[in-house]
Amino acid sequence: MNNTPITLISGTRKGIGKFLAQYYVEKGHYVIGCSRSDIDWNLDNYQHWIADVSDEKAVKKMFSMIKKEYGKVDNVINNAGIASMNHSLLTPISTVNSILNANLVGTFLFSREAAKLMKKNKYGRIINFSTVAVPLKLEGEAIYASSKAAIISLTEILAREFGEYGITVNSIGPTPIKTDLIRSVPENKIEELLNRQSIKRFGTFEDIANVIDFYIDKRSSFITGQNIYLGGV
Repeated sequence: MNNTPITLISGTRKGIGKFLAQYYVEKGHYVIGCSRSDIDWNLDNYQHWIADVSDEKAVKKMFSMIKKEYGKVDNVINNAGIASMNHSLLTPISTVNSILNANLVGTFLFSREAAKLMKKNKYGRIINFSTVAVPLKLEGEAIYASSKAAIISLTEILAREFGEYGITVNSIGPTPIKTDLIRSVPENKIEELLNRQSIKRFGTFEDIANVIDFYIDKRSSFITGQNIYLGGV
């Protein structure tokens, strides 16, 4: 197990997270995933935790287990997140808190606890998720886009704080991808968004994996504090 990459991915019950879990197991990683509810699929060399990423006690417990069983974590992919499309005048504070907790607080907790473990081995890769909703300043997504703009700032600052420990921190900003996250978005809004991209199509899971592969490659040790938007926004 010492030579096997240990990769932790949040939000693996479905969608992008599920794809990434399967993808990295196929690439020879041992993957630990988590979600707020149980999964309905099985995978060799995969371990699943039921945990809310914004629950500090649950996150600490999971990392304590990782430290005890594996002694390291090589890669952490902060995929878990939620979105809500509402005009600001119609957005309740409960939605604000839910989005900020899942997207920002969860990413911070996973990054902090991962860095504590990575620091001991002088090696680590942390990948966070932003969105093209940030540069496009999408109407109806004020809180979601703001939470993801905060992810970019968090990424840049953590990269500076963790650099001396051999830990890189980078982020990716996907375009719309056909997952549950955009199911509630009207078709005309999606069409409008795709037309604002240089490459006018939906993103794919493979597009995301390609960027993450670049970030976690051992040759990318000098790449940190960066964000890559997909689609040419």
